[in-house]
Amino acid sequence: MKLSVGDRLVLLSILPQESDFTTLKIVRKMKEDLSFSEDEHKALKFRFEDDRVFWEDTKVDKDIAFGEKATDIIVNAFGELDKQKRLKLEHMELYERFVGSK
Repeated sequence: MKLSVGDRLVLLSILPQESDFTTLKIVRKMKEDLSFSEDEHKALKFRFEDDRVFWEDTKVDKDIAFGEKATDIIVNAFGELDKQKRLKLEHMELYERFVGSK
């Protein structure tokens, strides 16, 4: 799945911090896949202001494959946010891509 910089940041922010051992191993792998390389950091010129992240508008989409369990983790994370009424506008596109397909 092709993911933009914003998509990757959103997914990184919703992944669970606590779970069982096998789930956390998958979460750790997803975090590695979604993270940014040295070259991406250099190209994107990330900067942080007032608890927000900004970057240069460079097309640096990354193709990331999610297995069935990884997809379930993401769907469950979005489901929890939805149930708690904590979804944000920046979640909507990815919510529809992951949850809408289930």
